[in-house]
Amino acid sequence: MILALTPVAAGLAACSTTTKPASKPFREAAVQPYRLDSGDRLRITVFEQPGLSNTYAVDQAGYIAFPLIGQVAARGETLPALEGAIAARLKQGYLRDPDVTIEMDRYRPVFVMGEVGRPGQYSYVPGMTAQNAIAIAGGFTPRGNQKDVDVTRRINGRVFTGRTEITSPVLAGDTIHVRERLF
Repeated sequence: MILALTPVAAGLAACSTTTKPASKPFREAAVQPYRLDSGDRLRITVFEQPGLSNTYAVDQAGYIAFPLIGQVAARGETLPALEGAIAARLKQGYLRDPDVTIEMDRYRPVFVMGEVGRPGQYSYVPGMTAQNAIAIAGGFTPRGNQKDVDVTRRINGRVFTGRTEITSPVLAGDTIHVRERLF
């Protein structure tokens, strides 16, 4: 009897995936201040300077092209840090005391793939969970695993993939993969 069950157990083990539960840095990234990356669009206002106030996109290299001061590194920065960097550069020979404020105009998208109705790229909304993203992507297919998902996230330039519950928060730029359930 035991020998007869051995091939079945081996077959089930082969069906399991190797994605590990989300690591501590992966989970902590959801509670850290928002970090900019390519694909984000910012609304930058310089007080009493309508020629400088506009909407700017973070390019593929992680920079924004800002009038007078040129390329400004944005990748990995928080909004307050970028405000300070722009103000400091404007203060170097352009404006006496620049007052810079930055608001998010559009976050980079999330990607939903696997066993969902309409896999693809979707707009990110702050506070979004994996379940919200899956709902926007047409919900689970009949074969979709509704317990947990695999999420791929970039943290400090490194890519992490972890298995999380569907109620876990997602971040802008995350890729959510809904696996096929076994039974």
